[in-house]
Amino acid sequence: MSKPTLLILAAGMGSRYGGIKQLDKFGPNGETIIDYSIHDAIKAGFGKIVFIIREELKEDFQEIFGPKLEGKIEYDFAIQSVQSYVPVELGTIERTKPWGTGHAVLCAWEQTNTPFAVINADDFYGFEGFKIMADFLANNTDETCHAMVGYQIKNTLSENGSVSRGVCELDKDGFLEVVTERTKIYRQPNDQIVFEESDILTELEDNTIVSMNFWGFMPNVFPVINEMFQEYSAKNLHSPKAEFYIPTVMTYLIQNGLGKCKVFSNESEWFGVTYPEDKPTVTEALRKLHENGLYPVEA
Repeated sequence: MSKPTLLILAAGMGSRYGGIKQLDKFGPNGETIIDYSIHDAIKAGFGKIVFIIREELKEDFQEIFGPKLEGKIEYDFAIQSVQSYVPVELGTIERTKPWGTGHAVLCAWEQTNTPFAVINADDFYGFEGFKIMADFLANNTDETCHAMVGYQIKNTLSENGSVSRGVCELDKDGFLEVVTERTKIYRQPNDQIVFEESDILTELEDNTIVSMNFWGFMPNVFPVINEMFQEYSAKNLHSPKAEFYIPTVMTYLIQNGLGKCKVFSNESEWFGVTYPEDKPTVTEALRKLHENGLYPVEA
């Protein structure tokens, strides 16, 4: 049985962060957040890493991660460019930012031939999530069944501002029904978590499951994503900010009876770096994980 592949989404611009946060150093020994994901993925049983990046980042990624991965795990690079997988007849596309996470996954089609997981480069997910996903992908025999590792909303907030999260609704068997993007979630002074929309506050339970972009797919999803993106790029030819997201793909599969998505909850704390002010919090959290022996002296 082949080991699953891990796709790392690292082509984003990080506009709110103000720099290439994928390569920023957060750990006590200068580790990037990607270093922790790779460490946990290898330990969990993944067999290959694919970095999805912009062409101009390839040299930096090779220099930073190549020596660490050589002899430990197979790795490759997939380039996400504005023209990738855009129908030839549409000509040259005028936009500066990539087409979004769904398009990024499509860009790794040639490098991926096993069941695969997808994560953000700048998010810390914890070992438990990688283990859950690796086991699912290695043992799943239903090609219409995909997966998501969900996190409890209380473990994903920032102290430095509101956050956007995909709030999940599940059926009685734990399969995803819908992901609703809530763009302004925060904890109030009374400790209640809410999302704000049109000045209306709606409460969320602490254990509400949200998507942190940790997905698992069977490889037969690539032709579907390709077909969807061909149509999407044609429709959004003159919309330079339009983005084609992974949840759009999963929703399409579910609503059209082409697939289902098993949601696995886990107790891990998730760290993210949306704002520059998040860096000290993440750095301190990682330092404690090293101190507690969860990561080696060098991750």
